[in-house]
Amino acid sequence: MAQSNIQKRKIQPMIQRYGLAVSAVAIALESALFLASHNFQGVEFPLFLFAMALVAWYQGTGPAILALLLSSVAFNYYFTVPVHTLYVTRSEIPYYVMFVLFASLVTWFSAVRRRVESQLLRARDELKAEVIERTQQASLLDLTHDSIFVRDMSNTITYWNRGAQELYGWTPGQAIGKRSHDLLRTVFPAPLEDINAELLRTGRWEGEIKHTKSGGAMVTVSSRWSLRCDENERPAAILETNNDISGQKRREEEIRALNSNLAKGSAELQAANKELEAFAYSVSHDLRAPLRHMAGFAELLQKKAFSVLDDKSQRYMMMILESAKRMGNLIDDLLAFSRMGRLEAQMTLVDLDQLAKEVVNEVRQEADGREIVWRIDSLPTCHGDRSMLRIVFVNLVSNAIKFTRQRARAEIEIGCAKGSEREAVVFIRDNGAGFDMKYVDKLFGVFQRLHHADAFEGTGIGLATVQRIIHRHGGKVRAEGAVDQGATFYFSVPKS
Repeated sequence: MAQSNIQKRKIQPMIQRYGLAVSAVAIALESALFLASHNFQGVEFPLFLFAMALVAWYQGTGPAILALLLSSVAFNYYFTVPVHTLYVTRSEIPYYVMFVLFASLVTWFSAVRRRVESQLLRARDELKAEVIERTQQASLLDLTHDSIFVRDMSNTITYWNRGAQELYGWTPGQAIGKRSHDLLRTVFPAPLEDINAELLRTGRWEGEIKHTKSGGAMVTVSSRWSLRCDENERPAAILETNNDISGQKRREEEIRALNSNLAKGSAELQAANKELEAFAYSVSHDLRAPLRHMAGFAELLQKKAFSVLDDKSQRYMMMILESAKRMGNLIDDLLAFSRMGRLEAQMTLVDLDQLAKEVVNEVRQEADGREIVWRIDSLPTCHGDRSMLRIVFVNLVSNAIKFTRQRARAEIEIGCAKGSEREAVVFIRDNGAGFDMKYVDKLFGVFQRLHHADAFEGTGIGLATVQRIIHRHGGKVRAEGAVDQGATFYFSVPKS
């Protein structure tokens, strides 16, 4: 049923077209016979020609050929002697041939005209569709906040969107027809000839340029140019898109100025640190000689006058010697701390597992026979200065031994915590005196102590030295703890 309906829809227009050809020839024949009966001679030829031209004009070549054949037969049958026959004499053949040729010429001309007219109509429809499409595209370009305009190869503006009007201040009526570089007073980052050469070579160009707005203010934009070519691949127009980056450029300038000031301040700080370290080293070194004399003469005095001194004087003498010894330790630590900033790190592969075991065996003598449970997990290899990292372990393990002194059974653990793929995180944990976390920021300061000197000896420089060493390795150090519940110190170093 569906195929039958389709065939009917195809056949009906064909019947109408060829039926018009038959009807046109029949009307021409009737008109010619009518006029001939009223003594009008020679009108049949133009009537048949008019019928064929009419059919060719409106129905095309096929119906026109049918009209030509019918007209030829009718002309021969009714108007060529002998009439009412299809016989053609030799003398009539040239006239008959002329009729056929002339009719064919009219038919051909009509067919060409129809084809041209069809092409013109199709071109008009395509142009109309393109105009609609370009109008829609222009509407979409007006919706964007980007500044977009089009200029021809002589830089004359042919399109100016709403974003361009908002950025520069000129309306489309004011901008279109003007040369863009003159209107905007463009400042280029390179010679315009070089920029145009790159545009013609690649079809694109991107860069930062400066424009002047209608009010005279200058704006820096990130500009993108795209070359459009015609059907013959010849450059026809340039689409230019501009984004205002003036605020970004100001921020970049501010950042550069801040970085410059920061670099200057950093250099001044480094110079001050070096001066401070040199001063600390000089002072500490100069204090050694008088302190050594004071401690030496105090020992001599104790040996010679100890028997004649009363108990209070003997206690005074002991306090002088202990203070001199403590002062000596403090000077030694201060010298080591100041020297640490001047030493150049010798970076090598360091087996932290072996280093930790060496340090534990060395400092065990500080335990004085105490019961200490050691738990040493496997540690990775890292990249660092072995002698400096040894100082880190010595300080942290010695602290763990010292601050677990009041425990009947001390527990000290050395292990590896979870870190990033490029760093090793080591911890030293103990069950000793611990500390209050609200004072954690003071732990790593020079001469900072969270416990009374009578309870736990020390100079307050060890953790500051640890922090300085770890920072020189590009790592971090931190601590966790609670009062009377032990402490854990973490430090990170780069892996091998």
